[in-house]
Amino acid sequence: MTVQVGIIGTGWFSKVHAEILTNMEGVKLQAVCGTSQEKAAALAAEFNIPTSFDNVKDMLDAGKLDAVYILVPPMSHGDMELQLIERGIPFFIEKPIGLDVATPNQILNEIRKKSLITSVGYHFRYTEPIQHMLQQLKDQEIGMITGQWMGSMPQVAWWRDQARSGGQFIEQTTHLVDVLRYCIGEIDEVYAAFASRSMHKQYEGVTVADVGAVTLKFKNGAVANVSNTCILPDGINKVGLTVFTQAGTMDWDMERLEIVEVSGKSEVKKTLDAYKLENEAFIHAVRTGDTSRILSNYEDGLKTQQVTYAALESANSGLPVKL
Repeated sequence: MTVQVGIIGTGWFSKVHAEILTNMEGVKLQAVCGTSQEKAAALAAEFNIPTSFDNVKDMLDAGKLDAVYILVPPMSHGDMELQLIERGIPFFIEKPIGLDVATPNQILNEIRKKSLITSVGYHFRYTEPIQHMLQQLKDQEIGMITGQWMGSMPQVAWWRDQARSGGQFIEQTTHLVDVLRYCIGEIDEVYAAFASRSMHKQYEGVTVADVGAVTLKFKNGAVANVSNTCILPDGINKVGLTVFTQAGTMDWDMERLEIVEVSGKSEVKKTLDAYKLENEAFIHAVRTGDTSRILSNYEDGLKTQQVTYAALESANSGLPVKL
């Protein structure tokens, strides 16, 4: 069976996934939809995609698609997902799945009615360091975790606009929250403090906070503090988590996991392409109905979204938010 795939979106992530799908056996990129016909046609030409559109309905009406990739900014979610669900088309969606939780909740309710196959792009779950940390922590008493997503502000206009991106914790730091949920457990209370320090002085139209610190309480009793900033110069960044247990520490960044115990140090490096693995898991599910390789479906992705949105609510109110 050749899986006929459509792509919604023409940005960086669209090219990442299009490259992988183009080189995947038994997959045919059939259509692409962008915010303009010009953008859609350009991506179609780059990856030899036969059809391009500037309207999702037109793309879906044009021919049968077995799956669709939704690769758009946070503010664009809602109608396109509902169109796919109505037609029973499985979809892969990049994080974050929205600006808030109201629209994702509506989408999830419709997904449940059709038991639709979905996957969310929390690709760190597929890496060897995270899989190793998950297994190791099953036998340990977790005390606390510190985390940071420190970097520069992405140079796209929608990202600096709170109403379109949701802010750094929802748009970027969501990856750390998702790793914590996956490896540590579910979160039941969130307390956050955000501030605007410098980005609004350097660029026009900046309404997102550029620093933030969030305390997370887990149902199992563990506590985490996760901080983020986008004030750093390009090329300077620090992203990762440190887990403190009775056995020692686990220090994770995007490339490796370092474990420090009384017996010594050990390291697990990332060697596999997580983007490729998540694509293979989704396409396998579409082809066979077996969803066991998908590590985050829409329902699970919404649980991460609930935490990140609760952080925004807490920062705005100054009060803890119970989940």
